Formats: sequence, structure tokens, C-alpha cells
Amino acid sequence: MSINRRKFDALVIGAGGGGLRAGLHLAREGVHTAVVSKVFPTRSHTVAAQGGINAALANMVPDNWHWHMFDTVKGSDYLGDQDAIEYMCKVAPKIVYELEHFGVPFSRTEKGKIYQRPFGGQSQNFGGDQAARTCAAADRTGHAMLHSLYQQNIAANTHFFDEYFAIDLLRDDDGHVTGALVIEIETGEPLVIEAKATLLATGGCGQMYKTNTNAHVNTGDGMAMALRAGIPLQDMEFFQFHPTGIAGRGLLLTEGCRGEGGYLVNKDGERFMERYAPNAKDLASRDVVSRAIYTEVKEGRGCGPDGDHVHLKLSHLGADVIMKRLPGIRDTCMTFLHKDPITDLIPIYPTAHYVMGGIPTNRAGEVVSVGKRKGTEAVVPGLYAAGECACVSVHGANRLGGNSLLDIVVFGRAAAENMIEYVRANPAHRDLPEKSLEQVEGRLARWEQTGEGPSVLDLRNELKTAMETYCGVYRDQETLATGIEKVAEIVERIKDVRLKDQSKVYNTSRIEALELENLADIAMATVTSAHARQESRGAHSRVDFPERDDANWMQHTLYLREGRKLAYKPVRTQPLTVESFPPKKRTY
Repeated sequence: MSINRRKFDALVIGAGGGGLRAGLHLAREGVHTAVVSKVFPTRSHTVAAQGGINAALANMVPDNWHWHMFDTVKGSDYLGDQDAIEYMCKVAPKIVYELEHFGVPFSRTEKGKIYQRPFGGQSQNFGGDQAARTCAAADRTGHAMLHSLYQQNIAANTHFFDEYFAIDLLRDDDGHVTGALVIEIETGEPLVIEAKATLLATGGCGQMYKTNTNAHVNTGDGMAMALRAGIPLQDMEFFQFHPTGIAGRGLLLTEGCRGEGGYLVNKDGERFMERYAPNAKDLASRDVVSRAIYTEVKEGRGCGPDGDHVHLKLSHLGADVIMKRLPGIRDTCMTFLHKDPITDLIPIYPTAHYVMGGIPTNRAGEVVSVGKRKGTEAVVPGLYAAGECACVSVHGANRLGGNSLLDIVVFGRAAAENMIEYVRANPAHRDLPEKSLEQVEGRLARWEQTGEGPSVLDLRNELKTAMETYCGVYRDQETLATGIEKVAEIVERIKDVRLKDQSKVYNTSRIEALELENLADIAMATVTSAHARQESRGAHSRVDFPERDDANWMQHTLYLREGRKLAYKPVRTQPLTVESFPPKKRTY
């Protein structure tokens, strides 16, 4: 197969907030940069982030970065790496002011400062009064950030490959990543993009669940590419279910609803979170609130004819607050539910939202893999990762709301900073072995012909249903073991999948098949890791192991695709400059 080739200094795969922040920094430093995105950049999933970005600016109440760090470590259920968490929280104010200067139109206080709202898991003075740390642009913060970053990239002459799909990474004989094979979605034409440094910023994998808040493009492409390149995935058992998805729809209603003063009620009109989190109430961490809602429904206190949800109450806030602070939420409710939160109760239920695990990296954004000697790590030269597809790990077992937008810009920028150094230290492109290209071409060639087995859509729906059934909010050994069998069966059946007519110009059938392969690999990593971790921690709730087990499980899981093996590595509990926060019982 004759394939066109392009050469760049740096390749960024993914054009969400992490990819665009990295692309901007690279381009501004004169690094010839390509950004590949399977959708137009401003349609990347960052655009859906609503509530805000955390930084200890202290514009509303007293605050400092050390309190932010404590809340993040506690929220992670002590599985987060404290050196990375310190770095993120300490640099957060600078990052937000950078975004302000890029043109992000943050909401303002009467004194003209950036408006900050309360979010779940936030505190003053290491667990004291509620903090207000989340910098917001009404309830469209991700939208505002993504558009501002895209315009800045256009001004910096970043080169975009819009609506291109990344197939696989390319590596030379020494293990250096030398770029990627991509295809143009419209024409189906393959293209080799060679680069001295490559960043994966492909976002999450929420589409492996039947009901989720994620865009259709969130199919774990970058994580699956890493798996196929022999790189493990870290902590995939920790998948966050957002407490306030619209019941049965999966559409997200931001935590900002509760930050502005909204609260949850059961069928009796009881504000039930007071029983589960007496201090924080509705602003407890997301895993706590999700389990509380699940319990209310399971014990017969759910709302509606089927008792299968609870209600979010906002009407007491008044029309002015809702119209000013939550205009997008009101539009969503009126469009999809024909309910107005100014007057109506909104039905909600926990919905698959965010993966805390991903491609293991260090604070510099460098991808790290299992070393040749047992228990050691090795940097994968030329490869970086940032955002939801990566695992630094700043979120540990549970992410706090408002830390995701912070994560993508902090580590997108950090990765770019180190890519610049790498490119300058390695000014020549490395030779690309033909066997490396042949391997990734083989995956693409598999889908040149139509099959006679199940359709992509049918198998994808089976996979999503299996994950929702066997790897949901509450888990146990038998259910997870069944989940492994179900996902493994689907992985095998993908080989016989039937494609639609390939003569159609847009090649969507082949793209959907490639996405299904990616999702199946990620689902197997998730359910296998969940089966192995015999404790309850953060978003991973085992009914057969209800307690956190620090003696045996204060460690990260590493899932390897080859042989579906698991390895482990310790949590980095030593911060950079301050005292560590030792594990304690997590109460709100």
C-alpha cells in the first residue's frame, strides 16, 4: 500500500482542552506542530464541561492551594499521587489567569473578579467550612475554554488535520514513538504523520456504558492505541458515575446546580443527603452522592411511577439566579424534558461520566511503561499523554468536580513544555521501520472487506449493556467475573463483524468498527482491573469487600493487553515541598 507521509516536529492527537493547550504552547515556541482530531476541534468533548475549573483564587471566601491539595488527596480516597496533586493545585491560579488572558469570558463578581462557585468535596482550612473554588463561565465553562484555545491556536499557526482518525502509534526498533498512522474520514485515505514527539490527548471512554454523559466520539481511542503498543493502562477500575444525570437520558446536569444551592429530594420530599453526609450534604464528593441516590432508589424511596430516580430541586433559587448562573441547564431541561427548573422538579440518576484511570504518565506528561526488571518503570521515548486519557494520577479513586478542566490544561501545558525540550534535544526524525508500518496497516486492512457476522451497532450495544450490568455503581466478585466472560466473548465476535457498504464516501462504517475495537479493549481493561481490586475505594464499590484496605491495596493497578495481565505499583505519597496527607477515614 502506497501511503502519503507528512513530517512535523510534534504531533498532538486530540483537540480538546488538553490537546489545544499543548498545541498552543508548542506552536508559540516555534515547534512545527500538527493536531489531529476526528471531529472539528470545537466539537471536542471539553465543550460539554459545564461547572467550572478549580483554582484557589480566594475571590469569594478565604482559600489557598494547600487546602485545594488536601481536598484533592482526600477526594481521591488517598490513591492520588501527592507530588502530582501538589504540582497541579499550586500552579492552578496561574493557569486560570492564563486562560483569562487567552479570552475565556469568566463570569464576574460585582467587583469584577472571576466568579467562583462552591463544588462538592471543597473545604477551607483542611476540612473546615465549604470553599468556593470553581471558576465559572456561567454553566458553559468548557465551551468558553475550548473556543478561546482554538482561536489562539489559529493565531499561532497550529496545523490542524480536522476529521482525521488515528489508527495506531508508530515505533522504531529502539522503542521510540515516531508518529502515527491516521486516515481522513471523508475519503478513507491513510496518512503517515511522522513526528519527533507525539502527545495523546484523546479524552475518555464513557461510550462503553449504555447510559453516559459522554459525546459519541469518546471511545477510548488513545488508551487503546497505547494498549496495542504494549503500554499498560493504570487504575481503570475507577470509573466515576456522576450523581446528576437526567434519569434515563444520561444528559449531564452540572454539579454547579448544587453549588448554587440546589439539593436532592426523594419521593417523600426529604432532603436525604443530610443522612449520608451530615456536613457537606449535597456537596459531598461525587462517589458518595451517587451511592446515596442508588441506595434511596433501591430501598424504595425513589420518585416517579417506577420509583427509579430522585429529584433535583432548583426552584427555590429563583428565576434570576437560574437565568444568570445556570442558563444552559434550564435550556437542557426544557428541550429534553419539557420541564422548567424555575418551577419544576428535575428527575436525576447516577450516570457513567469519567474515567480516573488511563495511560500512566509522570508530572512531565511523559508516558511510563513497565520496565524490563520487575517492579520498575521506563519512560516511553517520544510519547506523552494528557487529559482524561492519561493517569498522572491526580484523581486517584475519585475525581472532584472542577479538577478535570484543571487537569487537562495543567498537564497539557506541562507535556508541551517537555516535548519542546525533547524536540530540541532530538532535532532529526528517526527512521521508520517498514515492519512497524506494516503492523498498523494490517489493522486498517482488516476492515477493507465486509463480513457476514453481527453488525457493529449490535455488538456495541451488547458491550455497553454488559458494562452497565456487570461493572456499575456497585460490584461483587461473581458479577465482575461474569462481566469478564461477556466482554471477552464480544471481543472474539468482533473478528466476524459485518460492515455496511464500503462504497459510501464517508467511510463511517469502518470508523465505527475501529471505535468498537477500541471500546472493547478498554472495557476488558476496566472489568479485569475491577475484578482484581478486592476493596472499596472511591468510585470502586465492592459489596463483598465494603471497606478500604490500605494495607493491601494502597497501590495502582496496571493492565497489560498481552495475556490480559495485571501488575501493580505503589502510590506516590510524598509531595514535593509539603508534608504528606496520610490516609484517614473519608467523611463529609
